[in-house]
Amino acid sequence: MTRHKVLMTRPYHPEARKLLENHYEVDVWEEHLGPTKGELIQRIGDAHALFTEGVDTIDEEVYDAAPNLEVIGNRAVGTDNLDFLGATKRGILLTNTPGILQNACADMTFALILGIARRVSFGDREIRAGKWRYFDQTPYLGTNVFGKTLGIVGLGGIGTQVARRASGFDMRVIYQSRTRKPELEKELGVEWASDLRTVLHESDFVSLHMPLTPDTEGMIGRSELNQMKPEAFLINTTRGKTVDPTALYDCLVAGEIAGAALDVTDPEPISVDDPLLTLPNVIITPHVASSSKETFRAMAEMAVKNIVAALNGLPMPSCLNPEAIKNR
Repeated sequence: MTRHKVLMTRPYHPEARKLLENHYEVDVWEEHLGPTKGELIQRIGDAHALFTEGVDTIDEEVYDAAPNLEVIGNRAVGTDNLDFLGATKRGILLTNTPGILQNACADMTFALILGIARRVSFGDREIRAGKWRYFDQTPYLGTNVFGKTLGIVGLGGIGTQVARRASGFDMRVIYQSRTRKPELEKELGVEWASDLRTVLHESDFVSLHMPLTPDTEGMIGRSELNQMKPEAFLINTTRGKTVDPTALYDCLVAGEIAGAALDVTDPEPISVDDPLLTLPNVIITPHVASSSKETFRAMAEMAVKNIVAALNGLPMPSCLNPEAIKNR
């Protein structure tokens, strides 16, 4: 009997690879810069399963090149890289890795909040550039986080953990989400805002945690930024396309908001010539909010469990389109 074949689009999950090799033939793309779509199409022809990262675009062209494909184990919570309709009509099961990265992302969110408020990166850059020559704190004055108002857009798993951390800083937390969360309002003391404008207008820090969808793409543009306080900061750890980068740059230069801390950009990677990188009141990190060592490994392990379960006809830890089974 021919063994199932699994294609992994990156080489940096040795533990996950070993687990898969216990069951299947495993083909690994050996470069950290993953395959282009064309390269993936050339490689995927005899694969029964695909282990992907959240930045791998998997669409109709890829599906057409993979007649044996049964399941995709997407090592991500976000699924904007996957074509749901095309997969479902072909009987391909799509999976993700929820419930693992909330705490890592919430930690990183607070690292960004503290970093931009207290100008941590700015001070570090000044020292490395030889500009700290004598004791003078005035160029480095930051903003308190303690006791301020935090606005959360999207109170899902990550947003909830951010709200929990905010309580340790005695922050007032207001939120806007697709659904109201009365139980969390009672438990955490967070306040519901019926519209985004309220969150933007009242918050000292606005933290984005909604998924990228057609409704949220470009959700934060010039109009929304203009509704923020001039002393407020924008924090984005969701997806770069939720924020208009040109509008953000213009508002920062004009002093219409105080600063921004971004773990995600549009495009990614951001160009070294991007004007946002010239601003002292911006922190940008390379899409690493979930990337603690522990979380990185656990997400890969869950992607493997999804693949193994699917190929054995067993319930998957996280199947996004179970209705695909009837189309096999």
